[in-house]
Amino acid sequence: MKKEKGITVAVQTLNPTPTKKKTIPIEPVRGVLTSFVEAVPQDLRGPDKVLYMLDNIAKIPSESKILLKEYFDHLLITMIEREASDIEVGGHGNDGYIWFRIYGIKERAMDLARFSADETTMIIINLLNSNQRKYLAVAKNLDFSYTCYYERKKLNIRFRADAYFELDTLALNMRSINSNIRPLESIGFHPSVVKVMSHNYIKFGLSLVTGITGSGKSTTLDAIIDEHNKLDPAHVVIIASPIEYVHRSNKCIIKHREVGRDVLSFKDGVIQAMRQDPDIIVIGEMRDPETILAALEVTDTGHKVFSTLHTSSAVESIDRIVAEVNPHEQERVRHRLADVLVSVVSQKLLPGVDGKLILAKEVLVVTPSVKAAIKNNTTSEIYLMINQGGPMGMITMEQDLKRLYQNKKISLENAIAYANNKTRIQQLLSAL
Repeated sequence: MKKEKGITVAVQTLNPTPTKKKTIPIEPVRGVLTSFVEAVPQDLRGPDKVLYMLDNIAKIPSESKILLKEYFDHLLITMIEREASDIEVGGHGNDGYIWFRIYGIKERAMDLARFSADETTMIIINLLNSNQRKYLAVAKNLDFSYTCYYERKKLNIRFRADAYFELDTLALNMRSINSNIRPLESIGFHPSVVKVMSHNYIKFGLSLVTGITGSGKSTTLDAIIDEHNKLDPAHVVIIASPIEYVHRSNKCIIKHREVGRDVLSFKDGVIQAMRQDPDIIVIGEMRDPETILAALEVTDTGHKVFSTLHTSSAVESIDRIVAEVNPHEQERVRHRLADVLVSVVSQKLLPGVDGKLILAKEVLVVTPSVKAAIKNNTTSEIYLMINQGGPMGMITMEQDLKRLYQNKKISLENAIAYANNKTRIQQLLSAL
């Protein structure tokens, strides 16, 4: 392809420093890929071929590994310059193309080189260290973080990555992590909501930020941490898979522990944190019963805890936590959750009228009435409490979508499409 004659990249080192750009022709990159792929025994198929490549990638020369990483960094810089949030590499579904998600739309990068499934498998494997390769071979999935140097802006860009098997081939998604934290005030929380999430105001309690994948949960969580870092002389321990934004200690001392790299599991990280003199513990995701129980226990011992769930509403978040544990423990967990929960923010990113993404959110502040509803297992009543809790900063997703539509931020179609309660959004909009 004529457009593949050369690429411009910045060299990545273990301790990246500003370097001069250099142009690398695509032919040597393809040469490295071809020579390795052709050396794979032809009788190997599917996962056996991938496992062979995982075991033998270390045998290629160092200069070849560097060349492949430089090419991959070029793809990541291209992603950033096109204002894409995600990149997709490899796998059967990619059909050889590199794909980007730009303002919520997934599309092929038609002007970039195409590669075979074996070639992209090699590109992906080359990004991993030996422990990560071993884990991927067994678990068939690996979450990790990656950093490359962006020469033009003189900064390191971090990415959250997920490598996985797809129809016996290897695929990779990477999402860029904002190099600048969004100010908490820009998210639009009511002062009462900011207060209940503040360690200075309430020294213990569980605050949740929920939403589907790609809804901006990490951005909101980082904004909350950064606000504490400006004002609160506290010890913050962040346990995540992977670590995304790396905070620099200011008023707070902030420790980062990546699951699979610094600690074996979320549960272990939470339990170990209790012996590390924390004030605030940030759990990247409560993804299993063990982590949920550990989070409730550490909150119950007098710590401020922030975490995330993949749920689309405040009521669903409460129900999910209870449903995740064994039935014989659900009554105990329901009462403990009612005692420690202080707030839930459920959010979505939806297309705005300007083509960019707009944040819509539902906010629950836990009042005595909400506590009683959780303990009595009448969580269906909580939606009405949120609906009527405006003076305390509460807002339903439908109320916020109505606000965004009235302010001409989103279209009528998207206001309806992204509502959790279709009947309620129709009622609100018909009253306009």
